[in-house]
Amino acid sequence: MVARGVGICGIGVVSAYGWSRESLWEGLVSGKPAAVVVPGLGRFPGDTVWAARVGEGGDPADGPSRFARAMRAAAREAVEDAGARGWQPGRRVGLLHAVVLGEVDLWRDFYVTRGGELPLHDYLAMMPSTPMSTFMQEYGFHGPAMNVSAMCASGNAGLITAKAWLDAGIVDDVVFVATDISLTPENVAHFVRLGVAVVDAEPLDACRPFQLGSRGFVLGEAAVAFVLSRRATRPYALTLGGAMSHDAYHVTSIDPRLDQITACFTDALDNAGVSAADVRYLNAHGPGTAQCDAAEAAVLSRLFAPETGIYSVKPLTGHCQGAASAIEAAVTAMAYDRGTIPAPPVVAPGHPRLLDGPTPLGDGVTIKSSLGMGGHNSAVVLAPPA
Repeated sequence: MVARGVGICGIGVVSAYGWSRESLWEGLVSGKPAAVVVPGLGRFPGDTVWAARVGEGGDPADGPSRFARAMRAAAREAVEDAGARGWQPGRRVGLLHAVVLGEVDLWRDFYVTRGGELPLHDYLAMMPSTPMSTFMQEYGFHGPAMNVSAMCASGNAGLITAKAWLDAGIVDDVVFVATDISLTPENVAHFVRLGVAVVDAEPLDACRPFQLGSRGFVLGEAAVAFVLSRRATRPYALTLGGAMSHDAYHVTSIDPRLDQITACFTDALDNAGVSAADVRYLNAHGPGTAQCDAAEAAVLSRLFAPETGIYSVKPLTGHCQGAASAIEAAVTAMAYDRGTIPAPPVVAPGHPRLLDGPTPLGDGVTIKSSLGMGGHNSAVVLAPPA
């Protein structure tokens, strides 16, 4: 195994369960999905739309939108959490922000309501650099700052990039944030048209990863932040390594040969310095769609031992798009800290290795996979603190 990996030493979360990592954890262990019927998300009056949408909250001084407030709230919670766990920022603290669709509410208002007219200050608030700049100013951080984007795999992409920065000596520490607050009627409608999002049923009736009767996923929102450092005294978990690849096959469909997905998993294990036999859990992308679930189940059978368990928290959190793999990585990190995996309840016949409800944590590492739309494959290897 590689020398001590990069510590996840602080976590901050804004989700449909609430504006804190504790609200996320309490929601998950309850087994109750975060999604509710959200008025105003349908294309037509009276539409019933189930979604795990982040509610109003945060500090108005952080910006005019839920996006800006959620990003800053999650990042601030992660920094404060890391400090409470013994982290001291180095001279070069970098910032990575994973985002696919940023400030959709403000851009929608800009074009639809205001006809492209805004005061300059309000226009600048919509730029992807603005929430990063204001966060760096708040803490006086001077390392590199940039956005990463790889569709649903953006969270994994950010963790891999953060580790690469630290391995290369570019930074001393990284604050990584993934934000997706993008549920507008237009976006919801187009995911329904794609045939992957379900809005007309309760989550556990619609989204059943690796179980019979699953029809897809319920859409969600989240902002999730981590502080990553090798100088943490009490990390939640260690990021040992990871890998990314691309199918180069289709804009939505997975290459049925699964060559690139399988290679991504094996490359991640090699990069982390662990074997497939060391993997105790697959924290799956698991969106509840037929092709994604079948692909990950096939890789599980090809690569991992019979005792390797599989789970996906998307029935509970919703599919948080650009923040999906980040919130799921946070679940693994908190599970290592608390000794329990908050898996959703199994509600139908399913895969024999599927975890059923909150499960006591066993020994071994976790591989967190994420398969982004368009062919983005990713896998990150997470381990308990040494």
